[in-house]
Amino acid sequence: MERKSLNYSTINLNLMKIRTHIVSIGCIASLLVACYGGGSQSNNTKETFPLSNLVEEQKQAPDSVIAALNAQHHNFKVLERRSVPGPFAAPGMKYFSEHALTLDKLPTINPGPGEYVHVMEGQRGGYNNLTIGVTDTFPGGAPPMHSHEGEESHVLLEGDIVYALGDTLFTIKGPYIVNIPAGVPHAFKNIGDKTANLVVIFPTNIWKYDVLDYFPFEGKDFRTGKFEEFKRKKLMAAGDNE
Repeated sequence: MERKSLNYSTINLNLMKIRTHIVSIGCIASLLVACYGGGSQSNNTKETFPLSNLVEEQKQAPDSVIAALNAQHHNFKVLERRSVPGPFAAPGMKYFSEHALTLDKLPTINPGPGEYVHVMEGQRGGYNNLTIGVTDTFPGGAPPMHSHEGEESHVLLEGDIVYALGDTLFTIKGPYIVNIPAGVPHAFKNIGDKTANLVVIFPTNIWKYDVLDYFPFEGKDFRTGKFEEFKRKKLMAAGDNE
C-alpha cells in the first residue's frame, strides 16, 4: 500500500489561517465589550438610571426679587433661575399607582456637564412639602454654582465628591449626609471613578434654583488619590509627634 507523505507546507498554511481566525474573533470580542459595556470598568461610568426622559430646563431671567433674595446670602451675580418645564396635571392620589413612582417616569434635567437629575417635583407627585432628585453624576460631572430659597440635604451611599459650600471647599466619601442651608451658594463634583447617585431633598413641592456667575472647581485638581496621599502624610506626621 502506498504511503502518502505529509505536506508540511499545507499544514503550516492551515495553521496560520486558524491563528488568523482566532485573532480576528478576539478583536471582534474586544470591540463588542468596548461598545456594549461588557466589562465592569465600563459600567462604572455609565448612567445608573435611564436618561430617556431628558427635558430642557425652563430658564428665567432674574428679576429684582430674585436678586434681592440672593443678595442676603452672597455677592455673586445671578445668571438665571431654572425650573422643570410644564404643564402638568397634579395627581388625585386615589390609586396606588399615584403613590409609587419609578425613576423612568420622572423628567430628567442636565444642569451641567456630566450631571443629570431625575426630578420628583412635589407638586407633580402629590406632595405638599417635599421634592426629591436622584442624580447620575458621571466622573468629573458637576452642576453649576447655585442657590435655593430653602434648605437642602444631600445623601450619598457610595462615591467621592468635592463640595463648594459657601466659600469652603471640602472632599467627602460616601456614605454621607450634607446639610446645605437656605440661600448658601453650593456645587459639587464627582472626583471618583464611578457614576455617583446622589439623593437631593428639599422641604418644598417646587423644584427651582438660581445659577450663579462662579464655578469653584475650574483649574483645581481634586483627584481622590491626591487627597488620600495628603491624609496619609497628615496621619504620619501626627504619629511622629506623639
